[in-house]
Amino acid sequence: MIALAAFLGNPGEEYRGNRHNAGRLLAEALPFFSSLDWKKKYRGLYAALAGDLLRTYAGPGQETGENPGGPAEKVHLLLPETYMNRSGDSVLAAAAFFKIEPEHILVVHDELELSLGQLSLKFSGGLGGHNGLRSMKARFGTADFWRLRIGIGRPNHDDISGWVLSDFSPQERTVLDPVLEAAAGVLIQALAFGPQGLLPEWNKKKIAMEI
Repeated sequence: MIALAAFLGNPGEEYRGNRHNAGRLLAEALPFFSSLDWKKKYRGLYAALAGDLLRTYAGPGQETGENPGGPAEKVHLLLPETYMNRSGDSVLAAAAFFKIEPEHILVVHDELELSLGQLSLKFSGGLGGHNGLRSMKARFGTADFWRLRIGIGRPNHDDISGWVLSDFSPQERTVLDPVLEAAAGVLIQALAFGPQGLLPEWNKKKIAMEI
C-alpha cells in the first residue's frame, strides 16, 4: 500500500507552469486538493488525506491481498519545497517521521522518456537522469519506490535544463490538462486500493488521449 505520495517540482510562482513541475501540477489537479489542510512541514507542504475523503473519490474498488480492508484510512501527501535536486531531503523527513519504508512511497514526476500525453506507473527502475529521482535514491539508499510518470517529451535540441525549466505552451496545455485529469484518477485508485492492480494497464507507455 502507498502511505506517502510526493509530488516533485520546484517551489515558487516562477516555476509553477514549468515542464519540470508536472508532478506538482498533478497535485493541483486532484479534485480534493483545495479542501486539504496544507501546512509547512517536512521541508515542504504537507497534508493528510483522510480515508473517508479518499473513499468518496475512489468509489468502489476491488479488494486485493494488497489492501484486503478496502481504501486506506490515511495517506500522507507532500509537495517538497527543497527544489528538485534536493527532493529526497523533504521526502525522507516525512518518511522518517511516519516510519514509512521506500516501497510504500509513490513519487509523481515529469518524464522526458515519455511523450507528452503519456503516463506510466512503475515500481523501482532506473533514474533516467532525473535530479529528483537521483536525490530520492541518494537519501533513501535505494530506487525501490513507486513512480507515476507524466510524459513531457524530449526537445529537438540538447538544452535539457532549459527545456524542463520552461513553461508548457498553451497548445501543450490542451494536451496536458486531460492527461493530468486521467493521472489524478490513476493516483486516487493507487492510493485507495494499492498500485499493484493498476500495473497491467499502466506499467508501459499508455496514451491517455489522442494527440
